[in-house]
Amino acid sequence: MSAEGPMPANDQPPSRPKVIKTNQQQVVLYVVLTLILSLVTVWSGRTLLRNSETLTFAVGDANSDQARFAAKLADVLKNNTSRFRLKIVNNPDNAKALAQFDRKQADLAIVRTDNKVPSRARTLAILEHDLVLLLGPGNKKIKSLAELKKKKVAVVAESDSSLAFVRTMLDAPEGSEAAAKIQMAPQGMPLDKLFSPGGYGAVIAIVHASRAVRDKAYEQVAKRGGFTLNAIDESKALARKIPGIYDETLTAGTLSASPEIPDDDLETIGLEWLLVTQSRMSLTSAGELARIIYENKSELGLDNGFATRIEPASVDKDAYVMAHQGAADYINDDTKSFMDKYSDMMYLGAGALSVIGSIFAAIYAKVTRIAPERAGQLSTAILDIGERIEHAHSLDELECLQEELEGILRGAIVGLRDGSISTDGLDTFKLGYEFVRDEIGMRRDYLKRHAGDVERRHAGDGDKRQVDGDKATLPNDDTNVVVVKTAQSA
Repeated sequence: MSAEGPMPANDQPPSRPKVIKTNQQQVVLYVVLTLILSLVTVWSGRTLLRNSETLTFAVGDANSDQARFAAKLADVLKNNTSRFRLKIVNNPDNAKALAQFDRKQADLAIVRTDNKVPSRARTLAILEHDLVLLLGPGNKKIKSLAELKKKKVAVVAESDSSLAFVRTMLDAPEGSEAAAKIQMAPQGMPLDKLFSPGGYGAVIAIVHASRAVRDKAYEQVAKRGGFTLNAIDESKALARKIPGIYDETLTAGTLSASPEIPDDDLETIGLEWLLVTQSRMSLTSAGELARIIYENKSELGLDNGFATRIEPASVDKDAYVMAHQGAADYINDDTKSFMDKYSDMMYLGAGALSVIGSIFAAIYAKVTRIAPERAGQLSTAILDIGERIEHAHSLDELECLQEELEGILRGAIVGLRDGSISTDGLDTFKLGYEFVRDEIGMRRDYLKRHAGDVERRHAGDGDKRQVDGDKATLPNDDTNVVVVKTAQSA
């Protein structure tokens, strides 16, 4: 009678790779969630910042060039989804607007360089140039400004502030006889009527450079021989004498192409219109505002020509009005424009990514992560095999235990490789494996040495059971003796 051991059960699919897959899925999920939440945080922060700053823009009356430019700038900021919003405050005139700016009640204003410039004003952009045109009637030449002190002079300009500028330029103090001869021309009066008999001996027109190029009135009057454009030879001396005045050069044909006026390059003087802000404005805000103005200057020009040739602020140290440092940084290095635009968002994104990533990492490590099985825990299964060795009475049973032990070893090696089993308790595992392996070897040697005794013992046990069974079946039958003897002889 052979004692065959139980056949090994079918190997179950390993469960640890599922653990690894689950952990990997968790890592991917947390990475995706970190990126999504960081983007949401940055987007929310950018939206908040965009709507977080309102700038007060002090201007003159609602019909002035300054007020209409402010309205266009407000539209540009809105269309570019800028974080700036403009609050436009109208005043009776631009002088009152500058006074409001000087009291720190406004963040932005427009100033012409012949006006009193507040000490805290810093330039963001040059909006316009004003030209000073010295006109004489007919073909009469005016050789110097000194000649005008004997003439009646009409000042053609948009505001009375230009009258004070002309009197300063001609060195005609307020209240003097020369000052009395310098008068504002009636608004809208044609140039040829100003030169009519008994009229003015000279006209000084202060006009926007962009408007003078477009104005056809000069060409029409010139064709009738109505005026002569004169050079101001003292332009450089005046620019050194009076702050805010600049020497300008009119190229041939600026006012009229036919007839060509001037017929050659001509020296004169000019003024600048500056968009200014408070010196306390942050570098980032000033740089961003300057960038928006420069990049959208084609949309900021007025139909009458004002602000159609916006220029960067002068960054020279001797500029009449210093450029704001934020605007100067942008002007001096265009590569900073990207950082000026997105640096806040980049810092916010980096901070959000770090915080959110740390939170998810802590959750994964402490809560949701399925920890790898410790190698020491496998020692329990090995010792269980060791306890079953002494009950193995055949080599087949012993081979089953050997295969089971080797299966645990293979699983441990695979788990250590893919991370589903940690090295914690690995020495205990090795010690238990070697101990049980040696026990199996010794048990195998024992079974081989006593294989005959085991078979005889098993056979004797079988005969005894058979005899006991026969006696129980035929207790009083004489034929039982024959059966028993036959069983024993067999």
